[in-house]
Amino acid sequence: MAITVNIYYCGAGGSVRRFVEEMMASGTVEAIRAEPGNLRYEYFLPLADEETVLLIDSWEDQRALDAHHASPMMAAIAALREKHDVRMTVERYVTDEAHNPAADSAFVRE
Repeated sequence: MAITVNIYYCGAGGSVRRFVEEMMASGTVEAIRAEPGNLRYEYFLPLADEETVLLIDSWEDQRALDAHHASPMMAAIAALREKHDVRMTVERYVTDEAHNPAADSAFVRE
């Protein structure tokens, strides 16, 4: 059961973009991607809102996510959020183990 967390980081005056740039430049993003159980850690820019960045953060299971939350990376992330005055909202999704990808194939163009 994989867990995906969508985090919407919001700021003002470009602060959220500076936050993401510093996350990447500091090596924090690469360190998180290297953590055991991390499946995805990627930022996206919504076209309709220049002051928001979406992070899609996926983990193999709750144990991997809990280990990440207990890691030193969380303190680094919190410090950068504070520094750049970034706020966040969170959505959490769990993989649908019963999902049949063939059922969606008529709607997917590869």
